[in-house]
Amino acid sequence: MKRFSKALPLKLDGPLLDTVKTNFADTTNFTQYPFSLSLIKNLNTIEFPTQVTFFIGENGTGKSTILEAIANHAGFGAEGGSKNINFKTSDQKTYSGTESLADQLTLSWRMKPKDGYFFRAESFFNIANYIDYLARECGGGEVAYAPYGGKSLHEQSHGESFLSFFKNRVGMGGFFIFDEPEAALSPQRQLSLMVIINEMCKHPGSQFIIATHSPILLAYPNATIYSCNSDRLQPIAYEDTEHYQITKNFLNNPDRYLRHLFNDSI
Repeated sequence: MKRFSKALPLKLDGPLLDTVKTNFADTTNFTQYPFSLSLIKNLNTIEFPTQVTFFIGENGTGKSTILEAIANHAGFGAEGGSKNINFKTSDQKTYSGTESLADQLTLSWRMKPKDGYFFRAESFFNIANYIDYLARECGGGEVAYAPYGGKSLHEQSHGESFLSFFKNRVGMGGFFIFDEPEAALSPQRQLSLMVIINEMCKHPGSQFIIATHSPILLAYPNATIYSCNSDRLQPIAYEDTEHYQITKNFLNNPDRYLRHLFNDSI
């Protein structure tokens, strides 16, 4: 059973989660994944000063690992879901590294969340299967599907199912961890997701921690952005991210980029 650290006796006017700190044991093996990652080795304290926090970085840097460990410690399932959706379709060993990291974290809450969800784009198909299973086995499709738009996520396109989840499930408020939520969303629907997030952030009791590659989502105003591209977690301004700079420069002069990429063959 995962535990929440004691909440601080403060009036909530900001994010639910205040800080995450590492407490590496003397027996921690820093030659094994995920502790072998430079970012994890040097991880100390992560502060969450705003209701929306982004983690960015190339694949393999450890950004998703950090999110998974926070989600695991907070009591969410390894493959995503709420605290009431906790299942695994892979062998236990697949998640042992992340769970080991989670056990060496301390989460300090300003207020314990009443609800929340860990959204993983790569395992959302498995979540949809599990919800269908609950609808069949429990004989209550209406109840099972209610937080997801009233019907099976498999009866919607990939992008529609993502947006249906965000509109219906996120609209309940709470503590949300999203790993690459833009994966099936068009640019227009990424803007729709930003509207949903913004509506939730107007009220106390909602917080979003998001790993993304999307320059659109990263533009969310007043968000905290952490770069995972070095051996230490670094706060970074939106305009200084590669996501912003590469996208902006490409759109300003796509021919120059394409000539460079294709060795002047066009």
